[in-house]
Amino acid sequence: MIDVGLDPAQGSPVAIRGAVHLEHGERGILPRRVRPDQWSRIPDDFMLASVSECAGVRLAFRTAGTAIELDVVGTKMVPDEKAPLPVSLYELVVDGRLERTAESAGGARFVFTFERPDAYRVAGEPETLRFDGLPPGEKEVELWLPYSDEVELVGLRADAPVLPPSVPAGRRWLHHGSSISHGFIATRTSRTWPVAAARSAGVELTSAAFSGNAVLDQLTARTMRDTPADLISVKLGINVVNGDLMRARIFRSAVHGFLDTIRDGHPDTPLLVVSPIFCEPVEQLPGPTAQDPFRTDLWTISLGHAGELAEGKLSLSVIRDELERIVRQRSAEDPALFYLHGHRLYGPSDAERMPLPDNLHPGDDVQELMAGRFARIVFGPGGPFALRPGAAPA
Repeated sequence: MIDVGLDPAQGSPVAIRGAVHLEHGERGILPRRVRPDQWSRIPDDFMLASVSECAGVRLAFRTAGTAIELDVVGTKMVPDEKAPLPVSLYELVVDGRLERTAESAGGARFVFTFERPDAYRVAGEPETLRFDGLPPGEKEVELWLPYSDEVELVGLRADAPVLPPSVPAGRRWLHHGSSISHGFIATRTSRTWPVAAARSAGVELTSAAFSGNAVLDQLTARTMRDTPADLISVKLGINVVNGDLMRARIFRSAVHGFLDTIRDGHPDTPLLVVSPIFCEPVEQLPGPTAQDPFRTDLWTISLGHAGELAEGKLSLSVIRDELERIVRQRSAEDPALFYLHGHRLYGPSDAERMPLPDNLHPGDDVQELMAGRFARIVFGPGGPFALRPGAAPA
């Protein structure tokens, strides 16, 4: 097997796509999805864990090898030091087709619960993930990291030389969203709806989806401002309601500020604002949301009351109205700004036949539904991200 360096500063042939910054860890390279100048702005341990995870990050290279090995230290969020580490999946794509997966059941721990403010790390040892029996001949390879883990890339080997990947042919799509975009209960990265939509549409995804943390943070907006992109989408609202974090007055101002910051770096880039998909407990009620204490399974309910809407609290219905109004107002001077109602991706009738497993997050079936609809509505003919006649693809 031939050892391949992963440090781009030392001439690595491997491209690490979907990261906005690469950091040197104790053993290797850490892909990051927040700009380094914004890292110190991360306000708490939950957001630190979320932004550290590798949603949408993949290694890209060419090789004629039929066996590939990747050494990693994956850090997984767990409630205590004794809890079993969850299994995560690494996916190897060859010439656009998923060829192999490898399971990771080890690694380091990020010990965290919402009930304890004392998150800490427990070190783990590197694992070697092997992909063999690959098709012969030179091929384009993408190795997708698990969306659920922070991954330190320690080493890569192949049984043939590794070469730089071809230059991507697709446009660069930068997407921000909540755990619904991050993945959460999807069984693997390739089944999260932004990854599936990007692969279907032939675009290069950078995911700024942060579970539980799509709350209009300026550190997110500044990261997006400074990240190269040909297309940008922001899916906003559900986390604001989940935490009952804002009232209508400050929500309006925060949305304007978030969009203004993105526009500072991308004044003319197509920018799509997507409102929340259907979520029954907070469609007409404000948050906060919580787990139903009378059920043994995870089931989301709202602790809000309808009368609180008059006080400026936010339900998803209110948020959709606010976002549509803001986009309509701004688009008079910003013709590259668009709006998509979240029910077009997953609405009330979909919920009747394809319910959300925990009353909040999509399973694989709904992720697939959303990916297909987003690709068709947004990237398809007449959509806000459709390739215009005569325009270059990248």
